Amino acid sequence: MQIWLIWNAKQNRKIATTSDRLLDAHIAFKSCRAMTTHHFICVQDYLHLCRLSLCRYYSTSKVRRGIGRYVSSRLQLANVKYESFLKRRFPRFYKLYHTFIQGFKLLFQDAKDVSRIKVKMGSQNLQVQDLPYREMEKLRQFRRDVIKAIPLVMISIPPFANYLVFVLMYFFPRQLLIPHFWTPKQQVEFRGIYHSLRAQHHRPVLEGLEYVSGHVKDGQLQSRLKGLCAKVQNGGSPQVSEILAVRRLFSGPPLGMKRMRVDQMRHISPLLFLTPRLPGFLIGQRLNRHALELLQLDRALSRLGANQLNDSELRHACFFRGLNSDSLSTNECREWLSQWLQMSSSLKDSELSLLLHSIVFLSANSPTGSDRH
Repeated sequence: MQIWLIWNAKQNRKIATTSDRLLDAHIAFKSCRAMTTHHFICVQDYLHLCRLSLCRYYSTSKVRRGIGRYVSSRLQLANVKYESFLKRRFPRFYKLYHTFIQGFKLLFQDAKDVSRIKVKMGSQNLQVQDLPYREMEKLRQFRRDVIKAIPLVMISIPPFANYLVFVLMYFFPRQLLIPHFWTPKQQVEFRGIYHSLRAQHHRPVLEGLEYVSGHVKDGQLQSRLKGLCAKVQNGGSPQVSEILAVRRLFSGPPLGMKRMRVDQMRHISPLLFLTPRLPGFLIGQRLNRHALELLQLDRALSRLGANQLNDSELRHACFFRGLNSDSLSTNECREWLSQWLQMSSSLKDSELSLLLHSIVFLSANSPTGSDRH
């Protein structure tokens, strides 16, 4: 019995010692975990502060701008090397490529200008006829260019399709491309071709007027119209007063816009580079719209003054009104345009037909520029 009590006491001391050790270990573990947690929180706080510090200097927008500038610079460098390679190894192809790229730049700039003009018209509640001459001309020319350029732009969208565009530029530049994509030499050449095509309709227009003059009941007006046609057919250039003397015939029957014969309208359409291959009522509507646009341009140009146009603008204005301006000097173009504006400034909206026929009256026998050189 005594031995058992001694053994039991030893076992109790062992249990107590083990319990104390377990308690100490538990306390140590809790202390260690608390220290670790505190250390982890400190590390998290430090990293967060670092991120805040970096964000002050490297925001997302700055990083994006930096990446964008880097990519843009690399693309520009690659483009310069590519153009240098083409210019060195394929000079003829480089000429086409350069014309193509510059053409798109000019077209994009025109689009920006037109957008600005549209915003101005909307904000100031302006109509087209209220705009300055250059803005009116920009809208008119851009509309014509876009209609002709849409097929070209659509073809060039797919990858590597621009090479097909180069082929079209090489073989059919006048038929498919707008002047933005013409070389300077081509611009002069193609304007000469377009003017020769337009001049083929001068005689039919005059013959149509001669036919109509036989049905004019007023003897004095009939004589004036016949004399005007005969003078142009014989190589003379009529005065503005001679043209305005027959204006009454062009505001109503038989030569008003709504009274003109369809055959006569078909010969007048090519004078404005409009197709005559349309039904008669559509030809009449298009002619009336383009004639009114031309009259509004003339009024805006009169307000500006023909002497304010630079050489390029002057020649373009004369060419649009029927003159082969590339064969004339600057002074000859300015003198002719002044005569045209003197005539058009005297016309009313109801006399648009006379404005269209004046393209033949004033340009059929214009100076050839033989004395220019």
